[in-house]
Order: sequence, then structure tokens, then C-alpha cells
Amino acid sequence: MNFLRNIKVVEFSHMVMGPSAGMILADLGADVIKIEPIGGDKTRRLPGSGAGYFAMFNRNKKSICLDIKSEEGQGIVRKLLEGADVMIENFRSGALDKLGLSYEAVREINPRLIYQSSKGFLSGPYQERTALDEVAQMMGGLAYMTGPEGRPLRAGSSVIDITGGMFGVIGILAALLDREQNGREGRQITSSLFETTVFLVGQHIAQHAVTGTPAPPMPTRVSAWAVYDVFDTKDGQMFVGVVSDGQWRAFCEVFGLTHWKDHPDCAENSDRVARRDEIIPELRRLFGAMATAELEDKLLKAGLPFAPINRPEDLAEDPQVAEGGLFELALPDHNATVKLPKLPIESNGQRDETAGDPPRAGENSDAVLDGLGFDAAQIAAWRKAGIVA
Repeated sequence: MNFLRNIKVVEFSHMVMGPSAGMILADLGADVIKIEPIGGDKTRRLPGSGAGYFAMFNRNKKSICLDIKSEEGQGIVRKLLEGADVMIENFRSGALDKLGLSYEAVREINPRLIYQSSKGFLSGPYQERTALDEVAQMMGGLAYMTGPEGRPLRAGSSVIDITGGMFGVIGILAALLDREQNGREGRQITSSLFETTVFLVGQHIAQHAVTGTPAPPMPTRVSAWAVYDVFDTKDGQMFVGVVSDGQWRAFCEVFGLTHWKDHPDCAENSDRVARRDEIIPELRRLFGAMATAELEDKLLKAGLPFAPINRPEDLAEDPQVAEGGLFELALPDHNATVKLPKLPIESNGQRDETAGDPPRAGENSDAVLDGLGFDAAQIAAWRKAGIVA
């Protein structure tokens, strides 16, 4: 997708939130130049659950390694920003100010620039605190809603980092549109982890207002539907949902549950929810005697929502994902290839066909500097002095 093919982005970021914003813009066609420290972004070398961060969130970007604390490095950055449309940063509050790269300073360099900051908190009493995805999930009520009562549990993805990056992109695109349509100058756009989490649990805040009862954690919630649960089969597990009266009738018919289909106390959803303690145990016995494939076949015939319980590594073989939903990328830091998901967007029924591999650290340094008008001798001198890598 080349919607943003004329947009130039300079990205100062690491970990997930800032890089996810840059990746989305890059996938949409923007020219994204990632500024890494000499030696490369430390995210490249994270172990354990962080091992996939760089691979996932840095495709389609160019990499230049700079010592931005040096006078020469800051001069290169200013030259880059002069011709940029967007700057992305997720440094700790005040870090870039010390390097002369605050919004006010950058605005003097390029008044049209959209300066997007990814932070832990928006303006307020917490704005100077350090935050992480997990901190925000705990503070913002998401971990409470995810885990069993008394056992707060973070979601199984960097969901707040990624969603916070998405809100950053929404702000960037709105600011770019305003700039182009109304002739305005650039502006600073800030997205945050904590406020993103609060937004995501807004439905539970509203639930409390509507019902008068605080929302219980998801494992102990009172379901809005009688059948909306994970069931064991003979050889696996399956989520099944029945969320309308029409679906209930189809469900009862395909499984031969005539005693419920025609029962007046099961005619409406609220009646069925009241009888959930009767319905669910019978379904557990019924489904537990069936193979997963047999259950899936019946649910498909009935047109009901269902889902096998997949692991992330299963998804590359999922027929829906495999049908044009993956990029095959080379990972230069690991001498490996991987199939990673594309943006979940179609344009005129099509998804992107190709993507650039995540760059090696400093892979594009010479090309970027040459594009700024610096000659080979100057670049070589900076490289020798440790200003560029």
C-alpha cells in the first residue's frame, strides 16, 4: 500500500510502542528512517519474550546508526528533520530536550513537522513517571479484568504498546490531513500507555454505570449469553458462541436439542442465561464425546461463531492466515526467515504483496547521508570517529 509514499518519517524509538507506529506508517508506504545508536538498537538483542520485538516492528524501514549526543550527529539529525514530515520518538520525558530535540526546538527547524511522542502517561500528575506495557495494564484495570479474582494477569501480547502506537498513527494521520487540507503548520501528537489502557476498559466503566455493579474479571464474569465459552472435545478444545435467538434455534437443530429449541423458557436470551447452570453442563458432556473436526463441521453447518484454541506458532498453517496474510522476511540479526502478519487491512480487496526485511543496524547509513548531500569523504571521517556506523 502506497498511501503515504510521499511522507518522510524520522524515527527515534526502541522496544514496541514507537516502532509499531513507525512500522504501520512504513507498511502504508511512508519512507521511514530509523535512528539507532552506535552498535544498534538494543531491542535487537532482547532474549525471551522480547526476542521477536525487533523482527515484528521494524520491517520496511531504513536504518542509520548515529551518535546523536555528538555535535556532528545532532547536525545530521537536524538535516534529516528539515526534510521530514513526521518525527516519532519514545524516549523518556526530557531526554530529547537535553539534546536540543524538544518539540519547540524541532519546530524551529521545520514548522510543518508532525512530532509524535509515545509516552507512559499524558499530561497530569503521573506524566513524569516511567511506565511499561505491563505497568499500564496493572494501573489501568486491564490486568484485573484479564486474570481470575485476586490474580491480575497481563494480556498475552504487548497489546497496550501496540494499541498506543496505533493511536499515535491515528493522531499523525489526522494532523497530516489537517496540515494538507487547511494549510496549518505541524503539531505535537502524544499517545500514551496508561490512557490507552483506560480507553480499552471503558466498556467495563460503562457496564458499572449501567448495571450498578462493578464489572468482575473475565474468568468470573456473568456472560451476556447462555452459550459463550470454551469446551473440551475428545481431542482438543473449542470456543462456541450462540449470541442471538436465530443462532439458538439453528444450534439446537443441528445438535438435535429439540427439548430446548421448543421450550418456552429458552425462547429469549435472558431466559437462556438464567438457565445457564443447566445448559452448560449438558453441552460439556455432548461436546466432550465429539472429535474437534466433527464439532467444527456441525458448527459450520449451523453458521455459528466458533474457534479452535490455537497457539501463535499454529497460525502460519491456518488457511485464512496463509491466504495472503503473511510476509516472509529475512531476519539479519538471526540468520533466519520468518512469516509475519501483514497489516489487517485490505485496499480494494487486496493486501500488500511484498515487504522489506528488517534492516541490519546501520544498513542504510551511507545511502541516507548521501541523500542529504554529504560526500563519501565526510561520511568516512564520521565513521572513523564513531559518529556514524
